[in-house]
Amino acid sequence: MGVRKLKPITPGQRHKIANDFAEITKSSPEKSLLATKSRSGGRNNTGKMTMRYLGGGHKKKYRIVDFKREKFGIPATVKAVEYDPNRSARIALLFYADGEKRYIIHPEGLAVGAIISSGKDIEPEIGNTLYLSDIPLGTIIHNIELKPGRGAAIARSAGSYAQLQAREGKYATVKLPSGETRMILTTCLATIGTVSNAEHMLTRSGKAGRSRWKGRRPRVRGVVMNPVDHPMGGGEGKSSGGHPRSRNGMPAKGYKTRSKKKYSSKYIIEKRKK
Repeated sequence: MGVRKLKPITPGQRHKIANDFAEITKSSPEKSLLATKSRSGGRNNTGKMTMRYLGGGHKKKYRIVDFKREKFGIPATVKAVEYDPNRSARIALLFYADGEKRYIIHPEGLAVGAIISSGKDIEPEIGNTLYLSDIPLGTIIHNIELKPGRGAAIARSAGSYAQLQAREGKYATVKLPSGETRMILTTCLATIGTVSNAEHMLTRSGKAGRSRWKGRRPRVRGVVMNPVDHPMGGGEGKSSGGHPRSRNGMPAKGYKTRSKKKYSSKYIIEKRKK
């Protein structure tokens, strides 16, 4: 896996840094694991635009990814590593011993032909999913549940991982990708290893058109709008602005928006780095 820089023969290629897709082993998705993905263009059920700067883009099919890994004790063989247009990480196609096929987030180093499993009394090897109560301290993990049985919610994007630091009572202490350290129930599941495609952060699109392919329309700064459109708009020349805030008036750049009464604050041992 890695990135490649192109020899520019068009302006859009001059600064482009692309992924080499070396880890991809299968180009067409598994049809039984596809679902339709509708797009709203930022409009609600009455046709009114409620989200700006969305619309267009290439058609996509959604790949149904298994974030729960609840097939305990049934081994699965990794048949292919595929590209998923809906996420930054790669996905791996599993063939279970009982004949079922499923997609999972592909961990770094999990090769085609490897056999993985989930549940209790299995080895903490790359791709295996265990309870936090059974994972050795210091292990690098991803796809972590926040509530038992709900499915993985943390450390799912390309190159992300967390570390299991301690256990006390029914809680485990996990250091998250953001730098936050928090307590999670030991009955939650997590997968061993790091999410693949860590070089995703090094890529550069090279041109605005690639954003349009992804369904992102041009974003307009608030200071160039009129006062009726944005709190920071208006003024003669470049004299407009004021305190940075959103279109709804919510202050930005340093203003804390987290509720002081949020229920999960008691589980946070150390806040994320600023």
